[in-house]
Amino acid sequence: MKYFFLILFLLPFSLAFAQADVFPTKKGNLEITPIFHAALVMQWNGVTVYADPYGGAERYKGMKAPDVVLITHEHGDHLDEATLSGLDLTKTELIAPQKVVDQLKNKTFAKITVLGNGQNTTFKNIKIEAVGAYNIPEETARHKKGVGNGYVLNFGGKRVYISGDTDGTPEMRALKNIDVAFVCMNPPYTMDVTPAADAVLAFKPAVIYPYHYRQPGNKLSDIELFKKLVNDKDPKIDVRLRNWYRQM
Repeated sequence: MKYFFLILFLLPFSLAFAQADVFPTKKGNLEITPIFHAALVMQWNGVTVYADPYGGAERYKGMKAPDVVLITHEHGDHLDEATLSGLDLTKTELIAPQKVVDQLKNKTFAKITVLGNGQNTTFKNIKIEAVGAYNIPEETARHKKGVGNGYVLNFGGKRVYISGDTDGTPEMRALKNIDVAFVCMNPPYTMDVTPAADAVLAFKPAVIYPYHYRQPGNKLSDIELFKKLVNDKDPKIDVRLRNWYRQM
């Protein structure tokens, strides 16, 4: 047994710890792997999608190079130039808001597509919709309306929502038929646990992952409380808690 743990310790970070959740779709399985903070990898039908790659390229060792990278907005924990520079992007399309493209220094992507709030595109049979991601009220917002994106991706009929940095906006609350959602909760940058739970209860995803829950000073939001708040009112929602902050 001690040799097993030694081998596990010596494996690269992504191989030793990252575990994909599998969701069946009409065209094969969708595999979703939490990486770090707001970064995740989705693999479906031969396509690999990286969302907000962050925390160092070493976290992606052993994974396929991305066919497409989604970036929600320009802040450094989402647009991470250091991580991007360590990835093979020569055959990769970037989909991002205009401000990300304007700020991006590493433009080695094979193609760059600008997507604004309310717009959509299709990448290899994956429909990608941009949803507004912003703080309320706008007067004190760290994330202004119309700048950043959340995304809804359709993988063979399975709809996945990635919130980006946002409050529980009308756009989030109006979402329909979301199978899997990733929702942020780290005040003062995004909403706190209670309003996050309230927003999730409004759009009722089948599966919800709290992510992006590190606050200033490395304090972590209470995701167990989030789960309780959601399931006390709707026990049918599958709240999945994952450790997004290994090796902080």
